[in-house]
Amino acid sequence: MNNQKAEATMKRHLVMSLVVVASVFVVTVTLISQDKSTVKVPNGLALSAFKGYEGWQVIAPSETDTGTKAILGNPVMMKALSDGIPENGKTVPDGAMMAKIEWTKKPDAQSPYAVTVPDTLKSLSFMVKDSRRYADTGGWAWAQFTYDAASVSLKPVETGVACGYACHTKVKARDYVFTHYAKR
Repeated sequence: MNNQKAEATMKRHLVMSLVVVASVFVVTVTLISQDKSTVKVPNGLALSAFKGYEGWQVIAPSETDTGTKAILGNPVMMKALSDGIPENGKTVPDGAMMAKIEWTKKPDAQSPYAVTVPDTLKSLSFMVKDSRRYADTGGWAWAQFTYDAASVSLKPVETGVACGYACHTKVKARDYVFTHYAKR
């Protein structure tokens, strides 16, 4: 019985990972027509600063009651996570970046078992570590962009580079990182 439960859990995680990868591809194709270099939050953090995020590795998926999220990391962040940061008490190195892609979710009627999959893009959120430039916010800057389906474009959330700081202070001991690396 335990083997069956473990196998079912492993299958769910595999399906979720495949759905996340496919959904990242769809987001990339959908937004390809927007000039990302012009989309910026106040204080100048631009979407273009995270160029290539679509190809970053998945750190972990997460779900809320209303959405599905994929949290991605650039190579610097992935190396830090594989080294045990932030669980080991060390800080994330400068240059590390994370992206969170969030969608509404819907059931997949074609699946042979109950599963939800990403539906409509909701938002893109980013974190970048630069301890000198963003010393006032624990060395991190945040940027969030909401998806506007009518214009098929991203709109900056007008709170600036400190938009995630207040929320992320809850995990200051983890160098402001909520996401836990999903072992593979």
